[in-house]
Amino acid sequence: MSRFNGDWYSPTRLHDSPTQYHFPGDRFIPNRSLMDLDQAHTLLTSRTREVCNSTFSVSFCLLLLWSLGFGSWDEYRRKLEENLFFDSEGRPFRMLVFRGSPKSSKKSIRFLDEMQQQDEAEALHNKNIKQFQYRHLPKKESRVLDAPRINDDYYLNIMDWGKRNILAIALGSDLYLWNAETGHSQKLMQVDDQEDYPTSIAWCEDGRRVAVGHLSSKLQLWDAETFKLIRSLEGHDDRVGIAAWNGQILTSGSRDKSIINHDVRARNSLTCRVQIHSQEVCGLKWSITGNKLASGGNENLIYIWEASKMCSSNFLHRFSGHQAAVKALAWCPYQSDVLASGGGTLDGCIKIWNIQKGTCINSIGANAQICGLEWNRHHKEILSGHGFSATGHQNELCLWKYPSMSKLGELKCHSSRVLHLSQSPDGSTVVSAGADETLRNKSITLKIRRIIMCNSKSSKYALN
Repeated sequence: MSRFNGDWYSPTRLHDSPTQYHFPGDRFIPNRSLMDLDQAHTLLTSRTREVCNSTFSVSFCLLLLWSLGFGSWDEYRRKLEENLFFDSEGRPFRMLVFRGSPKSSKKSIRFLDEMQQQDEAEALHNKNIKQFQYRHLPKKESRVLDAPRINDDYYLNIMDWGKRNILAIALGSDLYLWNAETGHSQKLMQVDDQEDYPTSIAWCEDGRRVAVGHLSSKLQLWDAETFKLIRSLEGHDDRVGIAAWNGQILTSGSRDKSIINHDVRARNSLTCRVQIHSQEVCGLKWSITGNKLASGGNENLIYIWEASKMCSSNFLHRFSGHQAAVKALAWCPYQSDVLASGGGTLDGCIKIWNIQKGTCINSIGANAQICGLEWNRHHKEILSGHGFSATGHQNELCLWKYPSMSKLGELKCHSSRVLHLSQSPDGSTVVSAGADETLRNKSITLKIRRIIMCNSKSSKYALN
């Protein structure tokens, strides 16, 4: 006992010892230099710190402990004590050391931090290289389908791709369904009246029903599985050129300048009618969240509506930046308050709007009539389809980088204006329909472009 209380812990004994120490300790004051601070630094700055500093609840931490093999806090505490009382090489030590520790020839554990930083820097460098590689568009379409008797009318919206991978398109007085998986097509319906034909098509969100607007102001709901008419919806006095779904609400716009909401579940389906546009309503698009509606008119205006306040006819915003009719409207899939719009021939501009602030955040001159816009859901890009132009840029498909709106490429696959654009359910395919003026009978060639967008390992577009 006297030896234990003797000079074993005295500075003299430590100095006279043949063993070399980093720094001699003291019997009362712990020496920080004797602790394994490198290991402590590594543990504190490792990625697990991000989890500990997050807003996870205590219950989640318990679940995390159980997933790591600890059945209780006591078991975790015992494991913690074992790690605290032994150093990185398995030798006994205490957190507060009162004597010197022998010099070790082991390499500092800080080199693990350096290796981690090098790996992160290399990963970031590789990511930047991939990000700035040029993306290449295919030079030709993967499939071409004949679509005779399609109406060459800018104000119609007669092509839509449903959730069940079925493309609906109106050819003259007939409406066809084309299965993209099997390549088979079937006629859904035919208008017997020679003075009438489909003027708008919109798939329901479940892909089982399709809404069809007519020149005669009719709006019909068809079952795409049984090929039967479900019901007819009344309310318009002129052609229904555009329709859009929001859950069970079907919204339609007409040449009678009105916008109507139908609840297709109700017997008396008409729930709301607003008439704020001074000319034909040629563009309608519900936001992805379903709480806002954008409407474009032939008087060059865009109105933004809140779903809960449409019946009061009080719009949220009124945008007057375009100089021609606004048919092309598209909500950004990764920024819910961003809307893209395109103007007609006399305008030829693509504008990006911040709906939350009510401002235009970007405008780019495409120098051609804009008939359709489609956001790339897998990359920050937007595709535009163009019609007439006085500068030689007509009949093209153009790909733009968002948010800079710099042009990534263009495709001239149609000999006449691109009337319609639609995107497959998985976002990997875009279909464009345009009038081929090389055929005297105005026969239309429907061009399908297969673009691989969803493969994050490749920075180039590829044909299927």
